[in-house]
Amino acid sequence: MMRRLWPFLVLPLLLAVPLHADEIARLHALFDKTWETQLRENPLFATSVGRHEYDDRLPSMTPADLERRNEQRKAALAELQSIGRSSLPADEIVNYDMFRRQLVDGIEGYELGDYQMPFNADSGFHTSFSRLPEQMPLATVKDYENYISRLRQWPRYVGEEIALMRIGLKRGMTVPRATLDGYDLTISAHVVDDPSKSVFWKPFEKFPPSIPESDRARLQDEGRAAVMDGAVAGYRQFLDFFRNEYLPGARTTLGASALPNGRAYYAYKIREFTTLDLTPEQIHKIGLGEVARISGEMNAVMKQVGFKGDFPAFLAFLRTDPRFYAKTPYELLARASYIAKRIDGKLPSLFKTLPRLPYTVEPVPADIAPKYTSGRYVSPPEGSTRPGIYWVNTYMLDSRPFYNLEALTLHEAVPGHHLQIALSRELKGLPNFRRFAYISAFGEGWGLYSEWLGLEAGIYTDPYSNFGRLTYEMWRACRLVVDTGIHSMGWTRQQAIDYMATRTALPLHEVETEVDRYISWPGQALSYKLGELKIKELRKRAETALGPRFDVRSFHDVVLGSGSVPLNVLEENVDRWIAEQKKAAARP
Repeated sequence: MMRRLWPFLVLPLLLAVPLHADEIARLHALFDKTWETQLRENPLFATSVGRHEYDDRLPSMTPADLERRNEQRKAALAELQSIGRSSLPADEIVNYDMFRRQLVDGIEGYELGDYQMPFNADSGFHTSFSRLPEQMPLATVKDYENYISRLRQWPRYVGEEIALMRIGLKRGMTVPRATLDGYDLTISAHVVDDPSKSVFWKPFEKFPPSIPESDRARLQDEGRAAVMDGAVAGYRQFLDFFRNEYLPGARTTLGASALPNGRAYYAYKIREFTTLDLTPEQIHKIGLGEVARISGEMNAVMKQVGFKGDFPAFLAFLRTDPRFYAKTPYELLARASYIAKRIDGKLPSLFKTLPRLPYTVEPVPADIAPKYTSGRYVSPPEGSTRPGIYWVNTYMLDSRPFYNLEALTLHEAVPGHHLQIALSRELKGLPNFRRFAYISAFGEGWGLYSEWLGLEAGIYTDPYSNFGRLTYEMWRACRLVVDTGIHSMGWTRQQAIDYMATRTALPLHEVETEVDRYISWPGQALSYKLGELKIKELRKRAETALGPRFDVRSFHDVVLGSGSVPLNVLEENVDRWIAEQKKAAARP
């Protein structure tokens, strides 16, 4: 009798096991396998996320390596598609869709030849490598040996990147020539005749106490050779190539539409950076509408301060009056630091959850400052003892006005990128590919929203700093017009410069460096305003739906509580939270 009943007794136990458990296990096994492959293939990335078994290596960038990695992505995509998406719970469907987007973007970027342009007017493989002394652990003899090993490999790595750029030169896949004047300074700064003049020598100037005295002389000798024969030799190789081949051979066109498969390439970049399916024409129209709206607010502030001239005269006044500019780098950094601490004091009123990681304020490194933006956030390597860094550009002080400083600090430090990225790193339960992801529309949208949030927090201390906030918002609205104008509508560089210079109070040097950034980095500039518009839309929706029950601190926790996500996922998260709040309020 018991043997006859056994199948019927087992059946309820089988039904008690979630039917999707196997699919979830397969999904996360694929996440883990792909993550480990990524760390092996990109040792520099592995270091940045706190994995140090590859710290003695640099990536291999031969065409065969790139083809192999693309085949790995295709295989991962095929395996992903064999997993039953419809059987997954809602949170795993988000993981599935985000992982798929990452793979599809990687495959499409490779097939369009994105790797043939490993730098732009803003940054590149060589500028990120110059931060190696701050990015690597340097506490043991083995750490120093790993560092020396990487310096020695730099000429090989540079040679492989040059080979890829030569492929780009042959097919017209290059950074536009118009953006490259003065760019060689980012390379020549590292071609020195004495290792002590190199940024790569700094770890050898003073060893930590954990390095035995008996090893220091040897490490210095090996480090001296690695700096000169590795780092400096590699930069010299790149400098020669840049001046003698790349600069003369760079394309004379501007827009992405002029690249091979240019329209498809720009459409890909729009999707990659905005996570939206919008056409250039749609984005251009949104930008024009925002420019018109913000113009009205800027004119109102001009009247508020009692300025008697017209708008161009007001911009000229802001760009030239000494009261708005620091006389020394220290003065600019000190003011930025004070603003940052004022904002710190406002955070508990705006957020329930704050990160543990602190941040500091430092100048943009001198080797990249001339062609660099006004400021940026730099996150520390995972597991390191370093803080987050809010960089402030102290190059050309007459192009770094005080009236922009509150908005810049809110965006780059808190509650912008530092708070957002540090919180994301501390989230539990997310797959690694999400913990360390940075989706531009989310991150930059949050940064711009944070500038606007400064109004609510009382950060803008006078009408001029509020005009600076509006200038920064107008700057991001102009990006929608300028980026699409350049890359799909045939705009010239001067046309883009004039458009921004006549509508914002940005210093003219910054206008030019920014336009060169947009020309050489298609689509990235679109992410700020489109992301901010979505966050503001969702906040308005929540305020309307919840009325007096709306809690801005809870709203911010929801927005940041899943890490960096596509805008459609963010919308789903907020809508779910609104429904939960309504349901809770309806309970007796």
